[in-house]
Amino acid sequence: MATQTSKKPRKRLPRKRAREVGERLAMAIPEPVVELDFSAPWELLVATMLAAQSQDKVINTITPGLFARYPDPAALAVAELEDVEELVRRSGYYRQKAKAIVGAAQALVRDFGGEVPKTLAELTTLPGVARKTANVVIGSAYGIPTGIVVDTHVDRVARRLRLSDEKNRDKLERDLMALYPQQDWVLVSHRLVLHGRYVCTAKSPSCVECPINELCAAREGAPDDDDWVFRAAWERDRIPRR
Repeated sequence: MATQTSKKPRKRLPRKRAREVGERLAMAIPEPVVELDFSAPWELLVATMLAAQSQDKVINTITPGLFARYPDPAALAVAELEDVEELVRRSGYYRQKAKAIVGAAQALVRDFGGEVPKTLAELTTLPGVARKTANVVIGSAYGIPTGIVVDTHVDRVARRLRLSDEKNRDKLERDLMALYPQQDWVLVSHRLVLHGRYVCTAKSPSCVECPINELCAAREGAPDDDDWVFRAAWERDRIPRR
């Protein structure tokens, strides 16, 4: 007699909590945007690649000089690597990053006519461009929701809120994508990033002022005001306006 194989039980996701988190962060951060400066999809792609293991505010001081010297993919594609390394030195890991952005420029010129593609499948063929970077670029430059950006901030916030218990970021992203409507993925990404950057920080998070305090199992102290709307206004004032 053949033995039956048991199906793996479907994972239960905290949909109600995710909805409440989304509503509160929408009030706290009504118009979130990426904090990297750019005027074209190409510039956001390069800035996002440089921002790995660095801070956006540092990258925003580097890219003006880089783009003045190399204003488009065609120009960067034929750049001397040593020149690019010097321009991006302050970004950290500058040799690897310089090689990656020059390689990406060459691939854009060769394979896409110098235009940044609008699909994950195409964009992730570029050297140094993984899913997270592609989600940032397609979502912020084109407004197309291809996924949810899972960086160190989103990873921390999502697990503190128990929106997912996944340690693998691809699996964590899948959980978050299942919790929120696709049309909201770009805004949800920005809000989680900004909340983690300015409120739910790795060290000394601002738990008592946090508008989602009551929803967080990892909170360090009760809220200082019973009205979460008041705390949402506090967070709105805390996040720099673009």
